[in-house]
Amino acid sequence: MKKLIFTILGCVALFTASTTQVKAQDYQNAIGGRFGAANGVSFKTALNKGAMLELIGNFRSSKGAKYVNLTGLYEVYNPIKGAQGLNWFYGAGASLGSYKIKGYKGDVYLSLDGVLGLDYKFKDAPINLSLDWIPTLQITPDTDFYSGDVGLGVRFTF
Repeated sequence: MKKLIFTILGCVALFTASTTQVKAQDYQNAIGGRFGAANGVSFKTALNKGAMLELIGNFRSSKGAKYVNLTGLYEVYNPIKGAQGLNWFYGAGASLGSYKIKGYKGDVYLSLDGVLGLDYKFKDAPINLSLDWIPTLQITPDTDFYSGDVGLGVRFTF
């Protein structure tokens, strides 16, 4: 399952990188890690002026529980005046994931996600940092609200 999700993530990343034309901010694409409750891979690509698509592949394994998740977010960027390279952003998207807990049957889930954060691109270096909050409304298998995960993104821009 983990290999399938990362293969899909890679294919979508290559497709979007080859079809986008307009920069959303100071970079066209970025790839790196997102570190929070679940660590994973993050890829951002510009869609149109002021907007980006972010794909996040998360995984977690601890004390008999295994979890894998693919999230897609549409993010709208707004510059912070007087702070070159710093933007705040908001957006929404969805997640598809799977979990298995030792002694229990695993399940697949679908959720709707929001996102609110800060994004900074270093002027003379190909480095991007972000700090974001992603609250989640799980749709299946049971409806539930998760108040969110705060994550730090560290990416290489190109």
